[in-house]
Amino acid sequence: MSKNSYINSVNLYNNTNFPYLVLDVVDKQSYPRNPGFNVMHWHEDLQFIYVIEKGVTVKTLSETVSLNSGDGIFINKNIVHTVKGSERCHYKSFIFPDYFLKFYFGSPAKDIVNKITENNSLQIYKLSPNTDWHSMILDKLKGLSDLENNKSEYYAYEVLVLLTSIWLQFQKHLTFSVEEHSAVNSRMRIFLQYINEHYFEDISLDKLSASANVSKSECLRCFKSSLGTTPYKYLMEFRLSKAADMLKNTSKSISEISACTGFNQLSYFGKCFKEKMKCSPKEYRNNTRKCFADI
Repeated sequence: MSKNSYINSVNLYNNTNFPYLVLDVVDKQSYPRNPGFNVMHWHEDLQFIYVIEKGVTVKTLSETVSLNSGDGIFINKNIVHTVKGSERCHYKSFIFPDYFLKFYFGSPAKDIVNKITENNSLQIYKLSPNTDWHSMILDKLKGLSDLENNKSEYYAYEVLVLLTSIWLQFQKHLTFSVEEHSAVNSRMRIFLQYINEHYFEDISLDKLSASANVSKSECLRCFKSSLGTTPYKYLMEFRLSKAADMLKNTSKSISEISACTGFNQLSYFGKCFKEKMKCSPKEYRNNTRKCFADI
């Protein structure tokens, strides 16, 4: 199944001259708010995560990695994944386009960068402080985190220097596995594709399990083992992410968005949206438009 069956979480600063997005995630809340947060999604950018406190779990369609305080992870571009933190966790996510690392058009650095970004077997890579070269990268990721609290007039340049330094260490030490990743759970692919194609309809557990010709209990088991959640919770996250995207990028009314994302009652949509985004749909629309107007 194509990655296009999942949410494409577009960089919030994609249309600026410095599309570098830092998500500060505290107690399961993302700052700034990001529509792809907590659901399976993909993006064309590269991503590093640095865990400051507590644990974080990164899931792709074929593997799950747990991170503790001081750990980090690299997520390659175009990889379907989700990132979930434990209670009272704190981590920072650094998202940026690969051309940051290529210096200029026609640069020989392009081939060096593509060695990783175009390697289909490298989806995610965990970084732990007990490995020397991992520790070097983690120190630089902490440096990126510290820059967010002390931005100078050289902020953008300092970010670029750290990112390219991180990438150089990554390139020098990374060894590529020739083994293919384990087969993706075919049932989960069917379930997630069904949700993507029918999220605006009345989806029941009966319908979802029938899409893969399995029992309701097997459907529940698959979601719990693969994503650590229930089909209903995943569906709600997916619908709310779609709604947030529409609020930001379309002129549809809030009642229209509520209806076309599967919420039968406007009041229930407003309640669920506020629980996820910590603001009402109207406030979210006004805030995101103001944010982009100020850039």
